[in-house]
Amino acid sequence: MTRPVLSAPHAKLWLVTPVRSLWLEQALAAENDAPSLSPALEGQTRADVCIVGGGYTGLWAALRLKELAPQTDVVLIESDVCGGGASGRNGGFVLRWWATFDSLQKLGGTQEAVRLARASSEAVVAIGKFCADHGVDARFHQDGWLWAATNRAQVGAWRTTVESLARFGEAPFVSLPRDEVATRSGSDRHLAGVLEPVGAIVQPAILVRGLRRVAIERGVRIFERSPMTGLELGASPSVKTAKGRVRADRVVLAMNAWAVRFPEIRRRILVIGSDIVSTDPAPERLEQIGWRDGMSISDSRLLVHYYRTTDDGRIAFGKGGGLMTFGSRVDQRFDGASPRAALVESYFRSLYPSLKDVPIRSSWTGPIDRSRTGLPFFARLGGRPDVVYGVGYSGNGVGPSFVGGKILASMALGREDEWSGCALAHSPTHGFPPEPFRFVGGWMVRAAIARKERAEDEERRPNPVDVRLIRLAPPGLVPMAED
Repeated sequence: MTRPVLSAPHAKLWLVTPVRSLWLEQALAAENDAPSLSPALEGQTRADVCIVGGGYTGLWAALRLKELAPQTDVVLIESDVCGGGASGRNGGFVLRWWATFDSLQKLGGTQEAVRLARASSEAVVAIGKFCADHGVDARFHQDGWLWAATNRAQVGAWRTTVESLARFGEAPFVSLPRDEVATRSGSDRHLAGVLEPVGAIVQPAILVRGLRRVAIERGVRIFERSPMTGLELGASPSVKTAKGRVRADRVVLAMNAWAVRFPEIRRRILVIGSDIVSTDPAPERLEQIGWRDGMSISDSRLLVHYYRTTDDGRIAFGKGGGLMTFGSRVDQRFDGASPRAALVESYFRSLYPSLKDVPIRSSWTGPIDRSRTGLPFFARLGGRPDVVYGVGYSGNGVGPSFVGGKILASMALGREDEWSGCALAHSPTHGFPPEPFRFVGGWMVRAAIARKERAEDEERRPNPVDVRLIRLAPPGLVPMAED
């Protein structure tokens, strides 16, 4: 018996976003001034594996499938163009899992936590090697990631993590003197910080478009502008689009936040917006303030600020904790220019007052799929071995998606190995509350976080009620400083 689990009204049916991220505009323009778009799916086709989602996770999974089983016929469908979703909009931070080691340890124990964190380290190196080997000029720079404090309350936010890692013989962070933190970041508003030297940055959309090119070269059949309108489960799964259908032995759902259309997944992730503004090029100003390399920076607030420079001398400055929707529905409000551009710009100006005259060129927004642990998870939809999915990167997906591709490929092929059996390869036991409690509770917690962090910026004591409320929040990119 065939049972539809996704119907057309919940599908992402737009074909072109009204305003793309600057990253994707640049990436498409670089494709010989004539973007090489794959055709839309029309009619029926057959595949061994159908991947839904043309971002990092889907494309890394496709390449891993071809590596493990070269004869596997892989079809990938993408609702827009590869890179049109989160993979073409993020900050381009290629980070490891050491900052979330405590969460990894709670999930799988110390040995597994160390193994997965080391795998995320190998992923950073592997992404750089992929770019070099395949001529993907994704502006990969491995100049480190600075975990910083921009007010007194944030100082030492990393201490518990660093001490925990030291007990197990791991020292991924380097403590920097305050003057070096201020000098290297280009602003004395940075009061302290630790450097994670392996961290890198990329131009994220160029990377995903490069992955697409290599996947096509390896024989992956890609159909862009082909949003999934239905998933039918019978003797074998079938993926429907507006004008076509893919019948496959296995289906991999690599849809990021858009996977909330499935009730089983929606219960386990919370979707919240993240917003980025980007300046005009000003390389001479960056030279003047001392931010001369590709070091990326995050502060230590839960509604995180994250920022980096680009090869042409821009600063891209992002802020988490944006739009929330009832039922975590992902709709057109998560596309296009940022509705919070003025707020994000104000934080940028406060951290870099010497750049107050550098204009903002563009802004964009996108959804973040937050899990309860701050870590991604990979599971079988409804317990079926022929439909697997991965979600929950929680704002740190560029590097970890390389590992996610390995996990999903092993699961899709039915392999029993260190990836299909890892601590991340299961659905979380606990999810988020049902509606309306999810939306109301989420709104209250987010508002409490904003008030607490505003008080800390102003060196005021936060309201004790707000402090208690934010304990209900899931972890962010970095853990919060202890009270």
